[in-house]
Amino acid sequence: MLLKNVSFINELFEKEAGDILIENGKISAIGIIDGEGEDMSGMVALPGFVDIHIHGAAGGDASDASAESLGKISAYLAGKGVTSFCPTTMTLGRDTLLNIVSAIRDYKGCGNGAKIAGINLEGPFIAMSKKGAQNGDFVREGTVEELDALYEASGGLLKLITIAPEAFDSAEFIKHASKKCTVSIGHSAANAQQCSAALEQGAAHFTHLYNAMTPMTHREAGIVGAALDSSATCELICDGEHICETVLRNTFKILGENRACVISDSMRAAGLGEGEFELGGQQVFVREGDGVARLADGNIAASITNLYQEFKNLLSFGIDFKTALKSCTINPARAIGCDLEIGSIAVGKAADLVFVDENMDIKRVYINGTLA
Repeated sequence: MLLKNVSFINELFEKEAGDILIENGKISAIGIIDGEGEDMSGMVALPGFVDIHIHGAAGGDASDASAESLGKISAYLAGKGVTSFCPTTMTLGRDTLLNIVSAIRDYKGCGNGAKIAGINLEGPFIAMSKKGAQNGDFVREGTVEELDALYEASGGLLKLITIAPEAFDSAEFIKHASKKCTVSIGHSAANAQQCSAALEQGAAHFTHLYNAMTPMTHREAGIVGAALDSSATCELICDGEHICETVLRNTFKILGENRACVISDSMRAAGLGEGEFELGGQQVFVREGDGVARLADGNIAASITNLYQEFKNLLSFGIDFKTALKSCTINPARAIGCDLEIGSIAVGKAADLVFVDENMDIKRVYINGTLA
């Protein structure tokens, strides 16, 4: 397939014009290419968005351990410009998690929906005091043996795991796990010193920065301060509810254009409107006019947003285009070690393209060169 007269954001995240040749689902050439093709004038091609932390959407949840639910999520995301994602589990029992990762491993896709880039385990090796909407009945200490069992059951798809380094004797666990996947600090009550030690041991990422972790104060940096002071990547939920826009602006100033990873952290209610839903075995509620799902006590349980809406939010908050786009594409791809395959428009990478108009509204989405 040849796309002609394409205005696109190149791998340096600068605007460029040319033709794009797609063969076998990948971009095989970019430039002035002879031949008949489809004229793409009047639109701009962005790289496909990558959501590395998403529990569910459109009625489906990764923890359902079913192809039907994964298909619902995949189809929904494709319509929102998200071409790759990491189904994310909750804190659940060992056998349940083994069943979930096995189901994700065996998932064969749903036509032209978003692709699974890997599996994200949010827990279960977290701090009870910072469990948030996670089910405390299943919070436990991490063991290398359980990690290896989950990794094997995933068929190597495990890309990311959230742990609380202070919640158990985690040094050897982090050293071992970081050789298999990205270790992220989150749902944790660690102080800055404990956090820095975990980074030295191999942790390299932070789960939904600011949420469910020790804050930064003027006398104790906490996880937030340690994260900002490190070189690690940091997840940010940019729905305007989990983090206010003023804090987001300040955070992006510190993280720059290469360290922020926008995530949705959405659950099955995303795209469905108000109602009562289930998340990790707990009831959560989406009420009219509310932008998040909440527990019965009113605390935020999860988001109901999507990456493309968050991207537009960031632009409206004053974040520059290049930083906002990288934070939704190449940065999360790099955080899970998939940046050579996805995350930017470049020869040799998957032909994952999101065409938008002058108002930044999505007009077409291609996944592996196929129209979604």
